[in-house]
Amino acid sequence: MRGPGDQRRRGRGAGREAEARAAAVEARQDAAAAFYDMDQAQKYLDGRVTVLTDLDQAAGAAARRDFDRLNDAADAASAGYIDVVDAHDLDSPDRSVAEYDAARRALLAVGDRLRKITDDLNRFAERLTPQMARMETALDRLPPRLTAARDAVAAAEAAIAAAQKAGMDTADPEAELAQAKEGLAVLGSQGLGGLGLSGAMDKADEVARLAARARESAEELPRLGEKVRNSLASVRTRVDVVSGRVESVRLAMKKLLISYSQACWQDLKGAPEAIEDGVTRARERLNEASELLSRNEWKRAQQALTAARTELAAADRRAGQVTGRVTELEAVRADPAAPAEAARFVVRDAQKLATAQPGGPAPQHARVLDALVERLDAAPGRLTGSHPDYWAYLRELEAIKTAAGDVVTRIRAERAAGA
Repeated sequence: MRGPGDQRRRGRGAGREAEARAAAVEARQDAAAAFYDMDQAQKYLDGRVTVLTDLDQAAGAAARRDFDRLNDAADAASAGYIDVVDAHDLDSPDRSVAEYDAARRALLAVGDRLRKITDDLNRFAERLTPQMARMETALDRLPPRLTAARDAVAAAEAAIAAAQKAGMDTADPEAELAQAKEGLAVLGSQGLGGLGLSGAMDKADEVARLAARARESAEELPRLGEKVRNSLASVRTRVDVVSGRVESVRLAMKKLLISYSQACWQDLKGAPEAIEDGVTRARERLNEASELLSRNEWKRAQQALTAARTELAAADRRAGQVTGRVTELEAVRADPAAPAEAARFVVRDAQKLATAQPGGPAPQHARVLDALVERLDAAPGRLTGSHPDYWAYLRELEAIKTAAGDVVTRIRAERAAGA
């Protein structure tokens, strides 16, 4: 039979267990609060890093690497917290004071660990704050750009519709508008997550530029039609002018064949026929342009006119080569010494510049100039026979002048480099 002393001892033991349990429960509540705080900080920071990655992929990738280390630590702490809670059932009546004390110590330790990681997460969030603020400020510039891009596309569509209503060929501006719409679709489908803030703004600007170009092309069509009509008349006049040069070219070629050696005109052989062919092709391109104009295909008509101009320019250049050749050959036949003297003047100037250098002319320049003088002295020897090769003579003199000019250029470059 137990006496009053036994009851007092049992009462004291029960009181100690209650106190130990209360302390352990308080530690569990503190740990739960620390776990909640860490979980919230972890989720918040994960969201901020995701937003930063959407705005700036490079910066987001760097932040994500740092966050992943903290995230792994937080996950490990969460697992540790759950293990401690599962290992210590404070609601069971069969727990001793020692067990409650062990539970309290374990919960205090895991709570401290959770709070430390929360502090680490919060400090990392603070370090991201200035960068996020800059990105969000920049983000405010995106909506106006998107609006400008959409407005530009709408304006291009309206301009193209007006040109189509007037019966004009809008293939080119439509192609440019299609590119703008593709860019707008990319913005809609990928957004910041795919392009980043900088990429999205660049894409919006690109869409606006493409759409503006499409609108300008559509609005230019009526003016282009008038311009092409005026050009057509101008090119027709030029065709007649170039065609009229054929006879003078024939006479010039006849003079070359009679009065000069074959070497003087061999490269011009067939020039009259080539000019006539060029004029014929130019007329064909003009007829094509006229037909395209009647169908309001301004762009293609302009291309046909450009082709006609190219043919005429080639024919006109060929005619000038023939008549110019006659002029040059007649001049040198009348006074062979004049072009030689002109070449000698260029060589002398180069010699003066070389001699004026500190220490006198450089050996490499002196050798070239001495060789040019020898070529000058030998050049008149080319003019032999009843039909001298005046053209070879002129080309040799031109080559001497060019070589002397090259020496001057090198001397001046060396002088500039040494300054």
